[in-house]
Amino acid sequence: MFEIKKQMTFSAAHHLLNYDGECENQHGHNWLVEAYITGSDLDKSNILVDYKVLKISLKRILDYLDHSDINELPEFKGISPSSEIIAKYIYEKLKEEFPQLSKVSVWETNTSCASYFED
Repeated sequence: MFEIKKQMTFSAAHHLLNYDGECENQHGHNWLVEAYITGSDLDKSNILVDYKVLKISLKRILDYLDHSDINELPEFKGISPSSEIIAKYIYEKLKEEFPQLSKVSVWETNTSCASYFED
């Protein structure tokens, strides 16, 4: 089995709903996103997925989130856009183009990360 990972970043604000603490106030992060692709079949160049192709798709998703107030985006209206929910959103969008996608991790700080993957 092979695995590749692509990392990209975006900056955005959010605030948590139904949360008792500082994170209920609007604040921002420089988010680091990691997208993992796994599989056993390589193409004729012996690559699983072309990093450039993955980068284009991931960048399109992150550009939508970049420099936004995530709470104000239609997909997040009325829900608490935690790192977990953001990871799931990115995963579901990217999975449409990459069925081999196995996991998306979203880092909101250097030491705090949430991941989403399917069973």
